[in-house]
Order: sequence, then C-alpha cells, then structure tokens
Amino acid sequence: MRKTKFTETQIVKAIKDHETGRNAVEICRELGITTASFYKWRQRYGGMEVNEVRKMKELQDENSRLKRMYADLSLVHEALKDAVAKKL
Repeated sequence: MRKTKFTETQIVKAIKDHETGRNAVEICRELGITTASFYKWRQRYGGMEVNEVRKMKELQDENSRLKRMYADLSLVHEALKDAVAKKL
C-alpha cells in the first residue's frame, strides 16, 4: 500500500478546518493535493480524532499480522495432515 506524505495529525486537522467552514479547494491548494484525495480522507477519517486514527491503524496492523499467522499455521496443519495420511 502506498504511504501518504501527510501524518494522521495533518489529515485530521485539514478535515477539522473544512468542518469549521473553510473551503475544500483552498485546503487542497494549500496542501498540494487533489480534491478527490481530500474527500477520500474525509470519507475515511471524518469525525475522528487523532488518537482514534492511530488506534485504527494499530488495529489494522494487528489484524494483518494475525491473518498472516493464520495462513502460516493452516499451511503447517495441512502438511501435517498429509504426512499422517501417508503413514496410514
């Protein structure tokens, strides 16, 4: 996944500025992003605080780590089942 050059703090600040009444085009010009990127941020992070965004990122990382662990263990399990079946 491509990393953004903006931190969660900057993204949340930009969304908060928009919620207080600043024009989205003006914010996008200041940050050097497209309006599509801004509205994608707003869709993903709208209504969140910085600590909530960080917690969400941590949970996503943990979830992907657990999915990899499960995939590895299921491969080992299948290999052991095949080995037991060949012995019998």
